[in-house]
Amino acid sequence: MNHLTLSPALGWPVGGAVAVVLLACAIAQIVLHVRRRADSDETVWACVRRVLLCLTVSVMALTPSIVAPTNSRAVNATDVVVAVDVTGSMAVKDAQYGSAEQSSRLDVAKQAVKDVTALYPNSSFAALRFGASGTLDVPLTPDSNAIDNWADTLAPEATSVSAGSTLDAPIDQLLLTCKSIHDQHPDDAIVLYLFSDGEQTSSKARRTFSSLRRYLSDAFTVAIGSEQGGNIPVIADGVDGNADQWVTDPDTGKPGVSRMNKDEMASIADELSGTALVLNASNTMRDGVSKEASDKWRVTQTTKKRTRTMPVVWPLAIVTLLLLACELGAWIIQSRSLL
Repeated sequence: MNHLTLSPALGWPVGGAVAVVLLACAIAQIVLHVRRRADSDETVWACVRRVLLCLTVSVMALTPSIVAPTNSRAVNATDVVVAVDVTGSMAVKDAQYGSAEQSSRLDVAKQAVKDVTALYPNSSFAALRFGASGTLDVPLTPDSNAIDNWADTLAPEATSVSAGSTLDAPIDQLLLTCKSIHDQHPDDAIVLYLFSDGEQTSSKARRTFSSLRRYLSDAFTVAIGSEQGGNIPVIADGVDGNADQWVTDPDTGKPGVSRMNKDEMASIADELSGTALVLNASNTMRDGVSKEASDKWRVTQTTKKRTRTMPVVWPLAIVTLLLLACELGAWIIQSRSLL
C-alpha cells in the first residue's frame, strides 16, 4: 500500500537545516509585517505570498515522497558464475591473500569469492562447488548476499569420498549452468571464475574446458596455494582437517604433499580464452574485474518485496513558480508606480 513520507534529497542534516531556516524566515515575515503595518505599504496579500513561498520551499527541502511496494528490480546484465574446488587438497594451509599470513586454500577462496561479488554490484550470480563431481548450489540470483553466505558454508570434501583431484569435474555442470543462463538472457555478459589449486592427481586425462567458450564473455582461473605445497590433512565428514593426521602418499608411504600448479590453471585459462590469476601475499581479486562486464540493465521480478521511494516535488515546484511570478508582477507594478 502506497503512503507518503519525507525523504530529504540532501539528507536529513542539510535538508532539515534548510527547512528550519525557511520556517524561521516565514515567522520573521509575519512578525515584521505586524510590527510595520502602520509604517509600511506592504499588503496582507504580499505578506501571505512571501510566507507561502518560504513554507513551500521548506517542504521541498524535506522532499515529500511516495513509498510504494514492488517486487521488480533493475539488475546489471552481467552474470557471474563462481566455481570453487573443495577437494581435500584445498584444506592445505599454505595460501596467502594480501598478507603474509597463511590460511587454508579454501578459506582464501571464500574471501576471494566475496571480493568477486563486490566487484560486480547489482549483477546476478550462480555458484557451484566441485570435488568428486560438480554441484550447482546457488542458481542464478541477483542476491549477492546469497553467494557470500554460500561461500561461508564451503567445506573441504571428506577424504573418504575423494578419488583424487580431477580438474575437469565441474565441466558438465558448468556447461548446463552457462547454457541455461545464455538461453534465458542471450544478451547478458557471462563471466566465469574458477578457483582451484590446479592440482590434478587422477590418472585420467583431463578434458578440455574449450566447450564453455561459446557461452562465456570472459573467464578467470584463480590459482590458490603455494608451489612449495603442504601436507594434506585427513578430512572427516563435516569437520575440519585433523592437524595430527595426514593423507598418505601410496607411492612413498609418507604424508602426501600438495602443490599449487599455476601452469595447469594457466592452461585452463587459455582453453577458456580467459585470464589466469595467482593469489598470494601481494595479489588479491581487486584487479580481477572483467572488461567484458555489461553496461546494460534489465528489470527482473523477485519473490522478495521491497519498497521504492519516489520524490513528489513537482506540485510544490509549480506552486513556487506561481508565487514567484506573482512576486515579480507585484514588483514590476510597484516599480512603475514609483516612476
